[in-house]
Amino acid sequence: MKNDIILSGVGGQGILSIAAVIGYAAVENNLYLKQAEVHGMSQRGGDVQSHFRLSDHPVASDLIPYGEADLILSVEPMESLRYLPWLSAEGWLVTNSNPFVNIPDYPDTGELMTEIKKVKNNLIVDADSIAREAGSGKAANIVMLGAASHFLELPVESIENAIRKLFGKKGTEVIDLNLKALHAGRDQFTN
Repeated sequence: MKNDIILSGVGGQGILSIAAVIGYAAVENNLYLKQAEVHGMSQRGGDVQSHFRLSDHPVASDLIPYGEADLILSVEPMESLRYLPWLSAEGWLVTNSNPFVNIPDYPDTGELMTEIKKVKNNLIVDADSIAREAGSGKAANIVMLGAASHFLELPVESIENAIRKLFGKKGTEVIDLNLKALHAGRDQFTN
């Protein structure tokens, strides 16, 4: 078993929370994991990315080689395209359709979607709307995790348990909201 995942987005979108949930779920399943993240400008809306490697065997490096990622999970569409050189030929690109326009020359959203759809295995999710329907726009990251969970070699029950652990101190209402967002995201992929 091996899962090489790139998480991407911009500061404030919850990329590090996604990584924490995956990490807790991996530990519950006695998997080896390595993670490398870059979030230096995250508080200013800068790009945030994380290489996340899961395996049932020891992992030597925390960085994913070009062309080896099984999954790019992105909470922002332009950021998903930034990491395409890492995606394997059979890998999945799972991205939010809603841009976070934080630069004056942000590309046309239609052009972004055209480029994303060129990727053989892609899933584009309107995570912002789905999160609002689930109870909070702040849960878009967990919606995206739910959509991508089909491509993670982790039982959904372990992801649920990880959400309970991560958000436990915030109370039952926050846990339930995030579990609802997770499952609403999972419903976006039908194979």
